[in-house]
Amino acid sequence: MEGTLRKNIQVGLLVRIVQKHHQRTGELTEGFVRAILTNSPSHPHGIKVKLDTGEVGRVKEIVEED
Repeated sequence: MEGTLRKNIQVGLLVRIVQKHHQRTGELTEGFVRAILTNSPSHPHGIKVKLDTGEVGRVKEIVEED
């Protein structure tokens, strides 16, 4: 699923984000969404979220749980 569309993101979803200071390297951080910070329906670089660990970044991947 697309991490650029707000409708695809829900609280509690397992996602991989890129944090601001990792944008150059593209290093991803995995975690569960605690809050959705982007208000618009879409964003070209990914919807900004806060993870349950407190980290903030833009969603690059939505992890498909089996």
